[in-house]
Amino acid sequence: MKLKRIFVAMLLCTSLYTATAVVADTRPELTPVPSELVMQQGEFEWKDNTSLWIDAPQADKQILTDYLQASGLKLSVAKKEAKKQQLVLKVVNALDGMSSQEAYQLNVTPQRIEITALSGAGLFYGVQSLLQLTAQYGNQLPALEIKDEPRFRYRGMMLDVSRHFFDKEFVKKQMDILSYYKINRLHLHLTDAAGWRIEIKKYPRLTQFAAWRPQAVWKDWWNGDRKYCEENDPQAKGGYYTQDDIRELVAYAQQHYITLIPEIEMPAHSEEVLTAYPELSCTHEPYKQADFCIGNEKTYEFLENVLLEVMDLFPSKYIHIGGDEAGKASWKTCPLCQARMKEEGLKDVNELQSYLIHRMERFLNSHGRDLLGWDEILDGGLAPNATVMSWRGTEGGLKAVEAGHHAIMSPGEYCYLDGYQDAPYSQPEAIGGYLPLQKVYSYNPIPDTLPADKVQLISGVQGNLWTEYIPTPEHVEYMIYPRMMAIAEVGWSAQANRSWEDFHGRALKIVEELKQKGYHPFELSKEIGNRKEAQQPIEHLGLGKKVTYNAPYWDSYPANGDKTLTDGLRGGWNYNDKLWQGFVTKNRVDVVVDLEKVTDIHSIAADFMQICGPEVFMPAQVIISVSEDGKNYTQLADLKHEVVRDDAVTFKNFGWTGSTKARYVRYQALASDKFGGVLFTDEIVIK
Repeated sequence: MKLKRIFVAMLLCTSLYTATAVVADTRPELTPVPSELVMQQGEFEWKDNTSLWIDAPQADKQILTDYLQASGLKLSVAKKEAKKQQLVLKVVNALDGMSSQEAYQLNVTPQRIEITALSGAGLFYGVQSLLQLTAQYGNQLPALEIKDEPRFRYRGMMLDVSRHFFDKEFVKKQMDILSYYKINRLHLHLTDAAGWRIEIKKYPRLTQFAAWRPQAVWKDWWNGDRKYCEENDPQAKGGYYTQDDIRELVAYAQQHYITLIPEIEMPAHSEEVLTAYPELSCTHEPYKQADFCIGNEKTYEFLENVLLEVMDLFPSKYIHIGGDEAGKASWKTCPLCQARMKEEGLKDVNELQSYLIHRMERFLNSHGRDLLGWDEILDGGLAPNATVMSWRGTEGGLKAVEAGHHAIMSPGEYCYLDGYQDAPYSQPEAIGGYLPLQKVYSYNPIPDTLPADKVQLISGVQGNLWTEYIPTPEHVEYMIYPRMMAIAEVGWSAQANRSWEDFHGRALKIVEELKQKGYHPFELSKEIGNRKEAQQPIEHLGLGKKVTYNAPYWDSYPANGDKTLTDGLRGGWNYNDKLWQGFVTKNRVDVVVDLEKVTDIHSIAADFMQICGPEVFMPAQVIISVSEDGKNYTQLADLKHEVVRDDAVTFKNFGWTGSTKARYVRYQALASDKFGGVLFTDEIVIK
């Protein structure tokens, strides 16, 4: 409980007894913004004799009493309910107009403060709003009435502890602040190639060996030989949670009304398991496989035994089984996998994966649990009771909903917090992407096109932090905050109640508060913003003109299709903004812009980006030519560029300047023979 006492006390120590509140002139600033807030006349003053009375089930009463007594509020526990100078918390049978078990009503009057709710969780969230009010106003709270309930029942964050391990005290610290902003799920990505992070008694090699590597930093390990080592090796780096650690984390989560959701990856992302226990792979050789052998009965024996121990530790209804990015290559030639396909009448390896997912779901269901997985669990047919966590855009989640399944929306475009949150040159190295706070906040998990009878199948929203490039606790917090506060408001507050301008003002203050509490958030006040070229359209001679593609663009990144290169829109810090057009064919970029008439031209240029992690490279050669008739071309420039692999996110303009006349402009950009990859460009600017 030590962490919680420190955290909650710090919430109030700078404001409750020292701040001078100007109640009449200050509007309450609550995050997430509540459903209804009505100001009343007068104010309530905290005094030394203010007492606490709780009418709730004993377990909730104990949690809430301990929490409030550690909060810094001077509250003695009363023997009976009083009408004056008391904080009263009550679980009731009904709340006017609200049905969520997490709903609450908070009434501040000059005489007392009362929070009513349908459950202990609702009381806890009412307490969080009360603590935010005391942090803002000090010891004089304005009289008001709040009626509040969440938009979604699932409001979560995923923390990847496999790529880099973060100890239990750090996880507790995050639960302190996540619960303060009404996040109610913490999903732990416990297993992946980089390390197994949970003690399993039946399989000790998972933590004696598969939890350790010679390199502390994932990037060094990944770019090296990707070997594991024994726990007692002097070079061993890594770690894992003992089963006692997990029990401690689960108990701490329950005290914060957070559900911990474990993820045990299958059938892919399992190199660490298949090196510790190679007989579970198709080749039976260590360091050769990432996917479990689905034809091998020993695979199911292993997975079921692991899940039995996991379920014994985690009371969560959901057990996450991963299910993403299976290579499936070995299954096509593995005798056991092929025999399984024949025996079960499976037509392809997608259905083979689906067989495993269905079988794991039946096992989990038989133990009273539900299966949760990434959207690839749709491949080959979705298990009957499974919930889909949609990450590759929103399509997987919507497909699941259309089929009558529940979905949790977590699309990378809005919810992957491992991407840059500001100009890449100003930030620590990240996996790529560009996801500023405003874009996170703009996400609406329920599209307007979703039929009304399907809306309730969208269970909620989750922010994900993958930690390949995030090796330290401070860096984790830098990437999470304040973007998780945006996720919190997306998940809790009604869409109609949300305002970016209002949230941004609150977020600036939240960052300062977080720093005072010992967290390491992104400095929002120093945000640079998007690439300047992307901030307004550009006028040029080619604007709106027809583009002929001699080599096609990549249909995975079409941007605005045939109009992209002359639509006047420039790309931002990453191709995920859908303004950059991708090219992957042998000839990469080879296009002709028709200016419709012979025109005086003085410059022709286009921008390219390089982000080597996802294999996005600069061109090695750019050729610019012009023609008056579309048949006979004159070459204006042949630009050579040495492509070098690096860790930076860079942009370069390749162009020609001079004086010529032409109707047709041909722009060619070729890839390096050494690196290949994808070329991305956004506009051919002709002046």
